[in-house]
Amino acid sequence: MNSQDTIAALATPTGRGGIGVIRISGPLVPEIAHALLGQLPQPRYATLSDFVDSEGQLLDQGIALYFPAPHSFTGEDVLEIQGHGGAIVMDLLLKALLKLGARLARPGEFSERAFLNDKIDLAQAEAIADLIDSASAQAARCAIRSLQGEFSAKINALVDQLTWLRTYIEAGIDFVDEEIDLLADGQVIEKLNNLMNDLDKTLAQAQQGYLLKEGMRIVLVGEPNVGKSSLLNHLAGRETAIVTPIPGTTRDVVRDQIQLDGMPLHITDTAGLRETDDPVEQEGIRRTKLAIKEADLVILLLDDRHHDDQENANLLAEWPQSPLIIRNKIDLSHHRAGMSADGVLYLSAKTGEGIGLLKAYLKDKMGLHSSTEGSFIARRRHLDSLQRARNAFITALNHAQTDQSELLAEELRQAQNALGEITGQLTTDDLLGQIFSTFCVGK
Repeated sequence: MNSQDTIAALATPTGRGGIGVIRISGPLVPEIAHALLGQLPQPRYATLSDFVDSEGQLLDQGIALYFPAPHSFTGEDVLEIQGHGGAIVMDLLLKALLKLGARLARPGEFSERAFLNDKIDLAQAEAIADLIDSASAQAARCAIRSLQGEFSAKINALVDQLTWLRTYIEAGIDFVDEEIDLLADGQVIEKLNNLMNDLDKTLAQAQQGYLLKEGMRIVLVGEPNVGKSSLLNHLAGRETAIVTPIPGTTRDVVRDQIQLDGMPLHITDTAGLRETDDPVEQEGIRRTKLAIKEADLVILLLDDRHHDDQENANLLAEWPQSPLIIRNKIDLSHHRAGMSADGVLYLSAKTGEGIGLLKAYLKDKMGLHSSTEGSFIARRRHLDSLQRARNAFITALNHAQTDQSELLAEELRQAQNALGEITGQLTTDDLLGQIFSTFCVGK
């Protein structure tokens, strides 16, 4: 990025509206303000102004706001002009700005400059886009917390503890002639365990925030003809999957996305799990097992008329997570809809009885019913970085218990690098380009 460029972009949606806002940032802002407005407005005061082009032709009249560097969103001189929100008016103003030396901003370039000028860190920059894209009030509140720096504060606290621990351990390595065994008193292991606990809490909050942002990936599994496709159709509100009395109708994974109070649910209906010689059905079962590994929640459907579940119990032992067990077809077994004390949900995918309980369960799972106090929006890359840091902590604990200081120090360095990627302390130009390219133009 050429920081000497002055950039301009429409900061409000294109089209017809009462007000349109154009944002300008860069070193030419004072010069542009004099040419466009006839003056440089008083900093941080709304000033009624005529907007004229280079030939003195009146283009519009509205409000101008000037934020001198470094006390602005980008850290540069920033001018915002608020005119009437017609597409033609905004276009005329942008053309006038381009003639005065500005160029059109790339998507996310204002936020990128704020990051590069140390006004916000990378997690806060991403929270801006997440706030704009929020699909629910809960997600918006969590994005605001990230934008205010709560997520970054937790990461920085972990990094501070790591820095102290690395200094302590590496001092023992550097002054090995003093014959001081820094691992003997157990302080390092205690500190590592405390760090692991703090990291686990942050990771759990980040996983909750990820679900609020991206939605939950749900996989429906069970024996053939147990009602998986009927449940998918009922949740989707349309005939997404074929439903017949013939076992094995679904031979491939069927995916659909639905909205639950504004939050996306990515639901996968899978081939029935059973022993079969049919090569097509075998391939469907193989894909089912792959989908299970990628799921945030596995729902195991059982026929409530049959209670010999040994085969399903064997399947449960192979899965990486505990599923939600649903006993379906209570319209035939005459069982009452509800959640049992051991967490089994009884419902009828055919009549819809008990579906409301399932929806309430899914909302709780995504955090829509909780206060989400202290939660924050997170992205997949944040979860990956936190998990890599956690893996490094586990290895570091093993090295601490076997008195291998050099290897311990290296694992702590790897953990700190992983955490630094979240806030942008350690990052690459490719990652920055990928992140900011997803932003709105003018943000």
